[in-house]
This record gives sequence, C-alpha cells and structure tokens, in this order.
Amino acid sequence: MLEEIRQQPVTLERTLSAEMRRAERFKQVVEKRRPRLIVLVARGTSDNAALFGRYLLEITTGIPVSLAAPSIQTLYHARVDYSGALVVAVSQSGESTDTNVILEHARRRGALTLGITNESRSSLARLAEHVFLVRAGKERSVAATKTYTGQLLLFYLLAYALGARLRPDDLRRLPDAVSGALDLESEIDALSERYRFMRHAVVVGRGLNYANAFEFALKLMETCYVVAERFSSADFLHGPIALVEPSFPVFAFAPPGVTWGSIGETLDKLRGLKAEIVAITDAGNRPVDARSTKTIRLKTRLKEVLTPIPYIVPAQIFAACLAAQKGLDPDNPRTLKKVTLTL
Repeated sequence: MLEEIRQQPVTLERTLSAEMRRAERFKQVVEKRRPRLIVLVARGTSDNAALFGRYLLEITTGIPVSLAAPSIQTLYHARVDYSGALVVAVSQSGESTDTNVILEHARRRGALTLGITNESRSSLARLAEHVFLVRAGKERSVAATKTYTGQLLLFYLLAYALGARLRPDDLRRLPDAVSGALDLESEIDALSERYRFMRHAVVVGRGLNYANAFEFALKLMETCYVVAERFSSADFLHGPIALVEPSFPVFAFAPPGVTWGSIGETLDKLRGLKAEIVAITDAGNRPVDARSTKTIRLKTRLKEVLTPIPYIVPAQIFAACLAAQKGLDPDNPRTLKKVTLTL
C-alpha cells in the first residue's frame, strides 16, 4: 500500500499526459451532444471518487449530476429513461458486475456512455462508447490508493471536456503537490503511533473534500478495522456531534476557501468538547492551527478546487502507517478481495 501511495506523482503525470488527448476528443463529442443530466455509477472507493465527481461537475459545469443506485436496475429491473443523459461508470478493475449492468442498460436506453477504469481490456472498457484510462499500472494492494487519485484526475478532465474553466497548466501542478504531501510521511508515521489503540473515529469534510471524508473513513475501516463514521461538517452539527466526548478522535479536511467557515465552526465546537482533532490543510490556511490538536500541513498553497488529490495522500499514508502500528497487513485485509462482484 505504501509503495503504491508513493507511485502517485508518476501515475498522475502519466495519466494526465495520455488522457488529455482523449479529453479533447470527448470535448468535441459533447459539444454536439451536450447532456442535460449526468449519472455516475460506481461501488466502493470508485463510488467515493464519483461523489467527488458530482461536486466538481455541478460546481464547474452547471449540469445536474445524480449518483446511480444500481439495485434499481439489478434487483427491481426498473426501466429508466436515460435519453439526453451522460452515464459515467467508474471502476478500478472494470469488472464490477452491477456497475456494468447499469452502463449497458443506459446505453440501450439512450445515454451517451463513458467508462473510467484502470484496465483497458476490461468489460467496462468494452461496454462504454468512450473510455478514460487511469494509467496506474497494476495495483496489488486491496486498498485502492493510486487508482482513486487517478479517478479524481479524470473527473477534472471530464469537467474540462464539458466546458469547465479548469486550466490544464493548473492540473499539471498536481503531481508536484502530491510529491509535497509524500514528504510528510515520516511526520505522519510518528503521529500514527498515538492512535494505535483507536477503535472509533469520525472524519469530517465538506464540498469538494466531502468525498475524501468517505475515502479516508473507508481506508481506516478496511485496513485498520477502525469504526469510522464520515460526515459533512454541516450534517455533523445537526446531530452526530452528540457522540463526541473528551479525547474522541476526529479527522478533518480543512482547506482554505468557501468551506472553511463551516469547517472552522465545527472545529471550534469540537475543541470546546475537548475532542482529539487532526486537521489536514495547506500553507494557505494558517487559522486552522488554533482550532485543532494536530495539523498535517502541506507546504504549498492550493486553490480549493485543486485540494482533493493532494489532501487525500496524507490520509492514505496515515491509514497505512496506523495498520502497521496495529500489527495488521493493509495489503490483505481480512475477508476482502481486490475485485468484489455484487448485484
């Protein structure tokens, strides 16, 4: 897992270099066939990437985005009208059964279809009309890391193809930002020792980093066997904050920008409850220091829209290091396999 986390700058650079051309070609397709709706379908870590995609695409393109519920088709056999929609299936392996069923059904029911996968010869790649490829190479660890950030990057390219005001030069800075996050590994490893006996935690994010709260919590659950709940900072204050008591661990994604007001308010309340707070941020958001127990700070200043990829890297490192502290093997979590087939 740690080896694959460290491969992410190269993976991102390779993916961006190869897939920008596909994005430009897809841009021509959607200029002639602009979708009125986007539907994203995925499972597991890929579903967390899709949650990011929903925020990014709606914010930057104005097109409504829905996250598909596969059982509507696979169990209830509903006949959904996808005419005028773009349906995007996201799967690391490209072999997620229910994801592919939805993609195939959507194509028959009038959708423009796009697949995002790490496997060019997968079933998903054959079923979709258009394909964006994560260029991650073989991912051996059960816990997906480099394919997750690769999927996020491809959602930026999809947004760009749909007319978002995203500068390719800004995207090309992401591998360096991730390299900067990797420089924090020894600091994060030392921090993880404090949480060796952690059994429960909460992860908080909002907006573009809401999906990262889900992904970090998933990594804690599948590699460290920590019961990790994940919330929007807004939803958290509406009830779940009642579970917090002194020393309760809370991890927060705290970028500068429009979400800081909500996140900062949440951290203030948590500090008043004497929670154990770890905030992930960057050099552009100094006020976070006064509101958290510990800060993991990237040294670069980042636009909020670009924070999700570099921000998840410290969380990935923390999960891998914590698993080692607990004497667990994050590459082979109990009862899990790399490819999970569900209907």
